[in-house]
Amino acid sequence: MTDYQTIIAEKKGDVLVLTLNRPDRLNAASIDLAQELSAALYDLQGARAVLLTGAGRAFCSGADLQSRGGDSAVAGGDASHRALMNFYNPLMSQLLHLPVPVVTAVNGPAAGVGCSMALSGDFVLAGKSAYFLQAFVNIGLVPDGGSTWLLARAIGKARATQMMMLGERIGADQAADWGLIYRAVEDAQLMDEALALATRLAAGPTVALAAMRRTIMSALDGSFDQTLRAEAEGQRAAGNSQDAREGAKSFIEKRKPAFTGA
Repeated sequence: MTDYQTIIAEKKGDVLVLTLNRPDRLNAASIDLAQELSAALYDLQGARAVLLTGAGRAFCSGADLQSRGGDSAVAGGDASHRALMNFYNPLMSQLLHLPVPVVTAVNGPAAGVGCSMALSGDFVLAGKSAYFLQAFVNIGLVPDGGSTWLLARAIGKARATQMMMLGERIGADQAADWGLIYRAVEDAQLMDEALALATRLAAGPTVALAAMRRTIMSALDGSFDQTLRAEAEGQRAAGNSQDAREGAKSFIEKRKPAFTGA
């Protein structure tokens, strides 16, 4: 695997585990981190699922424009706009459009763009001590990194507005009650449960799972007719896969399918 400076990338079976690795900065997302994470997501090394987490006591405390690679020479909003357009926004789009399932294991705070990265998972697991925070209002700024889109669709207008306009922490248990995340688990069990889930997904029919990711995005963004077309296209791709043939054969033979991702 590539030797990164701000993240750790390691294969565990068919799962690519990506760990944000700036624990001294609560894994604040520097420009360098965004670039390295994007590079790791571009080359999945044959992985069939991705697990994203943070080192130390935080998932990610938000963007870090003051670190090396930040455009600190440009004042205020111009610096943020440039960083978002060139680095953070492309990274978020990349996460949401990966051809494999994504599991996020949220340990500690997930704030700002870190909240967006956490919520980009198909399955979001959070340790009991974790929390989700949109604190932009406290410093006179606007939520970014796709958080407006993600939150409004996950928990509805009222609760998304509460998070963004009041800047309140939402703990793991409350996030699970709201339907913002998949599950809240004990801190000590977080990585074991997240890896087990990612491994389960990696053993699934990857072509079909990728099609599900696309059609869910279509359902969130498009009309009913657009979603019907997206589902049909996904069904064609999945139906032509080797995994679909294996699935049908295993059903007839009354055994568990052995999917290969092809």
